[in-house]
Amino acid sequence: MRLNQFVARYLHCSRRQADALIGAGKVKINHQIATFTTPFNKEDKIFVEGKLLKIPKAPRYSVVIYHKPKGELVARKDDRARPTIFESLDRKFAHFIPVGRLDFASSGLLLLSDHSGVVSALMHSALERVYLLKIEGPITPQILEGMQTGIHSHKGAHPKNPQQSLQLPPFARYDIIKNHPHFSKLKITLTEGKNRELRRFFAHFDRAVLDLKRVSYGFAHLNALPEGKTRYLNPKEYQHLHAFLKEIKL
Repeated sequence: MRLNQFVARYLHCSRRQADALIGAGKVKINHQIATFTTPFNKEDKIFVEGKLLKIPKAPRYSVVIYHKPKGELVARKDDRARPTIFESLDRKFAHFIPVGRLDFASSGLLLLSDHSGVVSALMHSALERVYLLKIEGPITPQILEGMQTGIHSHKGAHPKNPQQSLQLPPFARYDIIKNHPHFSKLKITLTEGKNRELRRFFAHFDRAVLDLKRVSYGFAHLNALPEGKTRYLNPKEYQHLHAFLKEIKL
């Protein structure tokens, strides 16, 4: 991190203001006037206008779990006037950022945070995402093979969606709960989240997804959280989050 970025973050000022302070010689590292290129590390003491810049021991952020119901978009607004999650969430979460998406017809666990770095780290991680699905029709040997080896799909997630070529990887794990000629139920684990990946996978085999619910995301679990309700991560979940962020050096 450059010195101006560091000063801006912990002085809670703009980058331009930080540049002006450094240019005016008002920023010192270990009591020596610093320039824009002066090297520093976390052990150094940085002073701005004679005052020691206090660095929090840990990043300040919050992470919440929202049990998203069907019929809500993961968006702040919609040009078709469809309901969004931010119309249901408490106003104190208005500035939170969703970790990825669940589509309009899906439900379940949605993580949100007030820290963009945490959101990006979680979204681009290989943390396991676990889903419960109900699909139309039976699970065929071809579907089983696709779950094990992956597929190359040309179909959209819905018959009305435009076709788009997409390589879908094999599932990390799957468990067939029920296999029936009329409908089947599965528990599927993914380690990445491509847009409408599960719907597109089953559309490839002409199977409509009748119900899709995410029940966990890494260390965060939906458990008994009622639909439409929100909770903060519990202490054990925060402990796992801190370990995850430390491992990726965020």
